[in-house]
Amino acid sequence: MYTGIVKNAKTAWVTLLIGVAVIIGLFALPAEENDTTSVGGLDDKYQSTQVEELLQEFPDAQESSAIVVVSREDGGPLTDADTAAIAQINAAAAEAGASGPPPQVPPVVSENKLVAIVPLTLQAAADDGDAVSEEVQALRDAVSEAAPEGVRAELTGGAAFTADLAGVFSGANFVLLTVTAGVVAVLLLITYRSPWLWIVPLAVVGAIEQLAAKVVDLLAPVTGITVDPSAVGITSVLVFGAATNYALLLIARYREELRVHDSVYEAMRKALTRTREAIIASGGTVILALLTLLFTDTASYRGLGFSAAIGIVLAIFSALFLLPVALVLLGRKLFWPFVPKVGDPAKEGRFWGRLGEATARHPKTIAGTAVVVLLALGSALFTLQIGLSENEQFREKPQAVTAAETLSEGFPAGSSSPVTVLVDTDAVDDAVAQLSGIDGVTAATPGTEHDGRTRVELITGYEAGTDEANTFITDLRADLAGEDYEALVGGEAAQRVDQLSANQHDTVLVGTSVIVLVFLVLMILLRSLVAPVLLVASVLLTFLAATGLSWLLFENVLDFPAMDVQTLLYSFLFLVALGVDYNIFLTTRARENAATMGTKQGMLAALRSTGGVITSAGILLAAVFAVLGVLPLVTLTQVGIIVAIGVLFDTLLVRTVVVPALTFVLGDKFWWPSNPTGKDGHHGRRKAEPEQDPSDDRQGARQSGVTAG
Repeated sequence: MYTGIVKNAKTAWVTLLIGVAVIIGLFALPAEENDTTSVGGLDDKYQSTQVEELLQEFPDAQESSAIVVVSREDGGPLTDADTAAIAQINAAAAEAGASGPPPQVPPVVSENKLVAIVPLTLQAAADDGDAVSEEVQALRDAVSEAAPEGVRAELTGGAAFTADLAGVFSGANFVLLTVTAGVVAVLLLITYRSPWLWIVPLAVVGAIEQLAAKVVDLLAPVTGITVDPSAVGITSVLVFGAATNYALLLIARYREELRVHDSVYEAMRKALTRTREAIIASGGTVILALLTLLFTDTASYRGLGFSAAIGIVLAIFSALFLLPVALVLLGRKLFWPFVPKVGDPAKEGRFWGRLGEATARHPKTIAGTAVVVLLALGSALFTLQIGLSENEQFREKPQAVTAAETLSEGFPAGSSSPVTVLVDTDAVDDAVAQLSGIDGVTAATPGTEHDGRTRVELITGYEAGTDEANTFITDLRADLAGEDYEALVGGEAAQRVDQLSANQHDTVLVGTSVIVLVFLVLMILLRSLVAPVLLVASVLLTFLAATGLSWLLFENVLDFPAMDVQTLLYSFLFLVALGVDYNIFLTTRARENAATMGTKQGMLAALRSTGGVITSAGILLAAVFAVLGVLPLVTLTQVGIIVAIGVLFDTLLVRTVVVPALTFVLGDKFWWPSNPTGKDGHHGRRKAEPEQDPSDDRQGARQSGVTAG
């Protein structure tokens, strides 16, 4: 039997040693380096990805390029002396390894004299991210030192953006992990008020988080799935949050059972028996939700689904195997100074019991008010803006962004990221003539040729990712579709348009799949049709309210111009999958209690016994996701804020008020078509007294059943 792992000290030691040996063995296995680059990041049915794949075969496929942007520090026009000094800037770049215009070619200066540019080709191959980052940094140092006093020389363009995006995550995941572990440690210490107890779950969760990263590194090259740095960071946060929640659930029930049983082994067997269903159902729901990402059109989504699903599997493993044996081997004294003894009254839950009784007196009014408040917050989404431009995706602007902004003061906004059009070589002259005459195109320059296709670079007046750029790309593709050029449109601006289209497809796919999966899991777990409908509706309502309130914060406090295209899908996935956990913990306990107390008293008892630990778990999970804000990417900051707010709503309002109120209104119909209270209307061996609070007497631990987290 599964609970035999804590049958006695011998089985516990054997289980622990086997677990440690497996973990050490996995860490000892060599892993291939995970390739964090992906072609376009989208399915090859999108034009931008097709262009990137075709360009891999071109003669200059491995070249990476950048632009030196020269301007005066005071914002004034460049003088003749400043312009003459550009030659030494170009020479410094050449000494650093890049190739630029020949010395006899005059610098390109804007008509308003505010900006001059020097295009560069780097030695580092475009697909070698580390080499590109190193060369970009060397170039930046070289051109900055070569610039005369009062003149600023900065680097932007494709290679510079690649380097700066990589720089965002350089050491960032270590910072993220450190801050997350610190937050979890503080909250566990506050929750348990013990100088020792918090160390055990934190050590187990920390080890599992590192193990998850190792397993992902081992399996990613085998499966061919790309896991980018942002997925690694989100997985760490998710594993810490979920694994700690499961630990809180188990420890709370274990402490309860220690008030009933002399043997720590018997207490843990009872705790595992009563909590494993909720842990497996909660974790399984999250895993199934994450696996839906494997069927999306976006490589970063697929990588996250793969990475995070592995993390949650290991989180469940830690809660059901490693943590239980560690707790029993350390004994009761681990809870010092509040060591639970047999016969001690349960002191938890009095506040939550009173709140539940207040809700029971006016369930319709309270539930209706809560729903109206949540809907009102969700109404803020009517003004929601979706889509960040290339320069808006960083909270702290790196040099590639500031240089691009300077560049746009004298040159077209799209100069730093040209639009690439592949056309039939036989018709390249006609294509260039047509492209040059399109509104918004300031230059159309033919480039290299391969296998009957020629690369044409378009400089436009639109920054990639803006509404104007998106409209331009859409219209351009429509115009070229009727021509004989066999044209394909790619580049950063085109990729942003395709990302919007892919994200719309992915959101519908994931959203629908997750709702159906969550409903099915709840239906099987609760043996009910009514309860799953109401619980799924409550989680969706939480998502709407959290997203609405977050948008108000983004727009009016944090000054974000829009939500990133990935923010809504990530937030929906985590809030629905994780938010339903607390409802699972509450309703499984209520169903268990209903067999002996009836539905109403069973829900009240469930609130008393789960209120404190679920609240602690929710606050901890919200704090952990808020830690994503330490990363300077707007997308992850937005996801962290939405999920944190949503978890707090779900923990403190929906799970505490709305779900119990619905149960009080519906009574036994809440469980339809099953009836845990018994078909004859009798509620088992005894009938609970409405006024009795299980936490007030010495039988409280026996009456209150499983504590969920």
